[in-house]
Amino acid sequence: MIQLLGANILRLSGMTGRAALLIGRIFHGLFKKKWEKEEVLNQMVKIGVDSIPVVSLTSLFTGMVLALQTGTSSQNVFNEPVYVGTLVALSMVLELGPVLTSLVVSGRVGAAIAAEIGTMQVTEQIDALYTLGTHPVNYLAVPRFLGCVAMVPILTIFADFIGIMGGWAVSTIKLGIPSTIYRQDILEWMSMGDVWHGLIKAFFFGGIVAVVSCYQGFATTGGAEGVGKATTKAVVVSMVLILVIDYFLSAFLMAIGIGK
Repeated sequence: MIQLLGANILRLSGMTGRAALLIGRIFHGLFKKKWEKEEVLNQMVKIGVDSIPVVSLTSLFTGMVLALQTGTSSQNVFNEPVYVGTLVALSMVLELGPVLTSLVVSGRVGAAIAAEIGTMQVTEQIDALYTLGTHPVNYLAVPRFLGCVAMVPILTIFADFIGIMGGWAVSTIKLGIPSTIYRQDILEWMSMGDVWHGLIKAFFFGGIVAVVSCYQGFATTGGAEGVGKATTKAVVVSMVLILVIDYFLSAFLMAIGIGK
């Protein structure tokens, strides 16, 4: 047991150290090297524009089920649905918008990044980049990092709006709440601090997806089977880190007065 525990601790420490080195190289590429502007724009399209349909579908039905559950519950307690707009808007803006968007991006984009870089790693294309005088981190990781940290907050804004509109549809059509009441509840209780709370978390979540996916891609070994394992690890680790770090980010942002 002691041997197994020690081996796992050493393995985790090695992974953490290599991930820290990758983060350092990414930031070095951000501030010291010229960006591959065309590749950055290409990644923004892949990460942001191409993810709009699945993010829209996820946030729409999330907002709808939030309105249905909160409206029905408050109706059973108070004999009428109250504060549905407030609960839907705050839930989407503070938590569900950034978290669900990041999880969707990690499943769709993170897997693609890990598979792409992992395939290049096992087919020795990464070594070819070194031979050509191009650093793989600057050429592959930096554009994907920039794409994630730029587009995940934008997708989160889009998801917040779609989710709130989904809640509005259920509130007005099924629960019979006037649109003016739904809008008034949102404007009365939600502030820009709440919006910034979610966007700051989305920024960090985007960075987590990019770093984890690139790390798993560069660490790929073992041919096609290794690519599959790296892809699975990238998605699972990204999702777990997003959910864990969400708590600490929320506690920190609330402690400094950003968001409720």
